[in-house]
Amino acid sequence: MSAFFDGTLLTVTMQTSLAHSRQNAFSPQELSQDIKSFISGVDQTQGRKLSVREHARCAVRLLRSVPACRGAVLEHLRGVYNEHVSAFLHNLEADGEGDGDSNLEDVITEVHGVLADFIRLNPRAWAPLVSTWAVDLLGQLSSKHAGRRAAPQSSSLNELLQLWMSCAATRSLMEAYTQCLAAMIAWCPDQCVDALLDTSVQHSPHFDWVVAHIGSSFPGTIISRVLACGLKDFCSHGTADKGQGDKSNRVPKIGSVVGILGHLAARHSDSIRQELLRMFQESLSPLTIPPSSGSTSWEHSAQLRRGAVPFLLQLAALSPSLLGAVSAELVESLRPPVLLQLQAVLQGLPRDELDNMMGLVVHLIAQSPAGGARILRFLADTATPASVIISGPTPSPHEGVREACDRLLQMLLLHLHKLVYTCSEGDDGYYSRPHSPSSKAPRVVPFLEELQSHVGELCAETLRLERKRHLWLHQLLCLLSVYRGPSVATEALCQLLTLARNPDELALAWQLHTPLSTCLPGLIPAAVTRCVAQIHTHTLVPKQLCQLLLNLASAMQSVQEEERRGPGGMGGEGGARHQSSMAVQVGAAVSGHLHDFCPLLLHGDPAVSHAAVRLLSRSLLPRAALPSHLLLVCRAAVTHFFLALRRRLQAGKGRDGGQGGEAVNCSVLLLSRLAGYSPLTLKCVLLQLVEGALHKGNADLFGGQSEDIGGDTPISPSLAPDRGGSLLDINCRFGTTVNFSGSVWSVFHAGVIGKGLKQRSATPHPDVASVIQNVQTLLAVTVQCCSAPPGNGGNSGGARHQSSVVPDEPPPINAEAAKMMAVTLVEYICPDVANGELSWPPEEHARTTVERDIHIRRCFEAHPVLFPLLHVVAAGRPALCYCSAVLRGLLATLLAHWEASREALAVDSPWHLQASCMLVSCMGEGQLLPPVLGNVHEAFPYLTPFEVRLLLLAVWEYVRGNGPMPQKFVFSAEKGLFCRDFARDGDVARYVAPIHSVLHKNIDRLGQLCWRFQL
Repeated sequence: MSAFFDGTLLTVTMQTSLAHSRQNAFSPQELSQDIKSFISGVDQTQGRKLSVREHARCAVRLLRSVPACRGAVLEHLRGVYNEHVSAFLHNLEADGEGDGDSNLEDVITEVHGVLADFIRLNPRAWAPLVSTWAVDLLGQLSSKHAGRRAAPQSSSLNELLQLWMSCAATRSLMEAYTQCLAAMIAWCPDQCVDALLDTSVQHSPHFDWVVAHIGSSFPGTIISRVLACGLKDFCSHGTADKGQGDKSNRVPKIGSVVGILGHLAARHSDSIRQELLRMFQESLSPLTIPPSSGSTSWEHSAQLRRGAVPFLLQLAALSPSLLGAVSAELVESLRPPVLLQLQAVLQGLPRDELDNMMGLVVHLIAQSPAGGARILRFLADTATPASVIISGPTPSPHEGVREACDRLLQMLLLHLHKLVYTCSEGDDGYYSRPHSPSSKAPRVVPFLEELQSHVGELCAETLRLERKRHLWLHQLLCLLSVYRGPSVATEALCQLLTLARNPDELALAWQLHTPLSTCLPGLIPAAVTRCVAQIHTHTLVPKQLCQLLLNLASAMQSVQEEERRGPGGMGGEGGARHQSSMAVQVGAAVSGHLHDFCPLLLHGDPAVSHAAVRLLSRSLLPRAALPSHLLLVCRAAVTHFFLALRRRLQAGKGRDGGQGGEAVNCSVLLLSRLAGYSPLTLKCVLLQLVEGALHKGNADLFGGQSEDIGGDTPISPSLAPDRGGSLLDINCRFGTTVNFSGSVWSVFHAGVIGKGLKQRSATPHPDVASVIQNVQTLLAVTVQCCSAPPGNGGNSGGARHQSSVVPDEPPPINAEAAKMMAVTLVEYICPDVANGELSWPPEEHARTTVERDIHIRRCFEAHPVLFPLLHVVAAGRPALCYCSAVLRGLLATLLAHWEASREALAVDSPWHLQASCMLVSCMGEGQLLPPVLGNVHEAFPYLTPFEVRLLLLAVWEYVRGNGPMPQKFVFSAEKGLFCRDFARDGDVARYVAPIHSVLHKNIDRLGQLCWRFQL
């Protein structure tokens, strides 16, 4: 008992006891009997054994009156409290039917009152003693009675706290300790907190409810003092074996510190975070006050300040909640000055200890549940070497910090690589790759889990190609893709394909696919599908959409280059082979989504439209496709062709003429491949081409007129807004009067009421060179479509014409394609013509079809491109026979013109002369006329209108006598064409007599042409 107090403490204690003795007024004889009874447990007066209650009351009297007995009394009271707790729990287990003989609640209340008075009157003497006794007894009671039915181990912390606080004994001890702690905060909190930590280490987890209650009552004190005591114990016990892995043996109290802070984190996380950050910052700041022997604060000890950083790392390693609470603000506080201070503090540590700390930091980063993107950005920014332009040849002042972060980042990537690629052993004893059906559930890596939502940012940073930085981030993207499986891998590859702006950046996508292809099959089709989904949801701006299409086109271009290079072009290089294989996969994936990409051909942004046609012109056509999809692609491709012609015309006046020409070439290639895919696409492409070329919106591209064929001219552009009103909107405007001003009701055939007659619009027409170029381009694509063998899948046709829009030797025209084109022309020029009108009536019969013939002539006047299109039809014999009605109507109007003409020479009627020459030439090309008649157009420029009419009459008579029937054509295997044997048609001499007569009359001008008309 003498160990409980020294001289000064004894004096103070005796003064407190004397104050209680004066109140109780026990005589020396009574105190002597009480001491004997307390020691022996027998009533000295009656000679019987004392009951528990009587023995306890005797101990209380001694506690009040005899200071020297307090140690023995407190030790005896442990049993009293234990007896009360046992009776309390037994009563609960018996459902409240226990007897009340063992109820010592009044004794407990009396003991609590005595101790409270002692602490209140003399806290320096009694608070340390009572606090240690109370917290140790709480720990013993919690451990002893843990697991009983009334206090099961599976109970939550709140349930245990409610249970023990309903017991008078444990509640009395808790209140006594709280009173001692409140009294000792001002002058000696460490002793009280040390006792709490020691007890927590011995009796955890049964003691956690005590820690939770005390911490909630004194959060600020408990948090700061628990950290300080844990730091002191860490530095005093962990110096000799810091390299070991068993942290519980090396640091006995750190587990208790983690437990206490963990209990307090639910309600006092902000205080814990601020205290941890303050400890970190204080440990790095210079020591301004020299340490003294009487100082108890850790801030004044150089050894404790050096151990603060390792201590905080150990705390974070043992408690993920503490790591998550402090990691975000800790990274924000790591500014360059703080990093230099941290480097200065860590330089004095041994090499092996630094390595262990680095490994622990890597582990903490990998297990960080939040702020992973911020941590990664900080490490990458700090570890990235400074630019040569910025830093110059001199080393950076933070070179040591950069090297440390560089090493830390490399270790982090290696650690993540081990976590991700750690194979799980299957049931058969073999190791399975990640995400395979036989592999077990992967290990959860919180750092990678948090980065999953930042894939787009990682891809954007990777594509910046900043020295080492993009290599680190690219490797991390690969690890993240393997860890999270196809979803993240597809997103990453899609982002790289979308954001890459040059071949070097695009190569990162293929470098990402190389390691992923072994464990994630079908990645490229999934990535292309995701790209298509982005297009449908309109999540990409036009610039990004254009770049995505160009990147996909660049990927497929390597396949075409390898095909042109031949079998030996690969050179045996594995990387080139993989890139070619990957490009094939891209092409196959894109070909399955042609109907999704084709609407982009009509995108309002010319750059997107150009990128789309480049992609589609290089992509393979699917082996099987729905007819609806094919028709959609064909219509979009033809519409884009005419848009490309107009954009080339507009770009020719600016700087982008080359890009406009490339778009036209790509469009021509796409159309030729579509035409060669199947007869359905061939018919659709030719139909759309002919209708598009003859549409009044595109007529000006080929030198035609945008006016209606009926002769009506559009109004002036200044009046155009008056015609833009909606009839529905006008009908919805109810009122007492009708408003005709500026509405569609004010537009009449002759003009606009109040504004005069209609004016011809001053529509600008392309120059002659542009018109010729457009016509040649239209003929080129038409010839390629008609010459491509149908049904070849469209993946080879048109390739030989890619380099030149107008080939030197046009390929043979397919007869069926030419027939489709002829029928389309007839349907557009003269829809009321029956398909059976192939034979020609006498010339006088033309008077019955005057109106139709005039309509046909106006079509040719408004659309000069009809003559070149007829030449294409004529080349595909016998397709021109199906244009018989159109030819007959045009020839009839020409005969009527030359008959009524009063010009001196035929050249004075330029359009009719040109039309006559083109018509006869076309009929001769289609072998509707024999060569001697097919050459008469060569003499037209030298003749008079009457003579031209005589020759055209000879042509009419021959065709009337020898109808243009397809049955007269026989296929020639040598030429690969259908040819007509004119010998079977009878004597041609009677039709040549007018020609010879005209030649003899104009022998001076036509002498050089006589040989062209020999039979």
